[in-house]
Amino acid sequence: MEQTDTLICITCPMGCSLAVVHEGQTVIQVTGNHCNRGPRYAQAELSDPRRMVATTVKVRGGSKRLLPVYTAAPFPKSRIFELLAVLRNLEVEAPVRADQVVLANALGTGIDVLASRDLS
Repeated sequence: MEQTDTLICITCPMGCSLAVVHEGQTVIQVTGNHCNRGPRYAQAELSDPRRMVATTVKVRGGSKRLLPVYTAAPFPKSRIFELLAVLRNLEVEAPVRADQVVLANALGTGIDVLASRDLS
């Protein structure tokens, strides 16, 4: 059964309001996009929504108590709170270098969590 949903495309600064006609996870038509990224975003959002995740983890022996971290690739949206629970309990040892892996293969997704900055 066809269904129409409205999504805000987040792939560029325009933030187009997309009208997405779909049947389950199959996109039939996308309107409202001002670039060709809209239809790809709509399909991805219906079948496997993902987001970049940025947060902090505790640091042992460093000049700061918290280290900003981020996912190396967009993370499955349905598992973000599970990831945040793991990161809440993670503690890294200083020194840490920017882009150093602080959690490899997070939750078995193949996506690493990286340090955002150097910290000594």
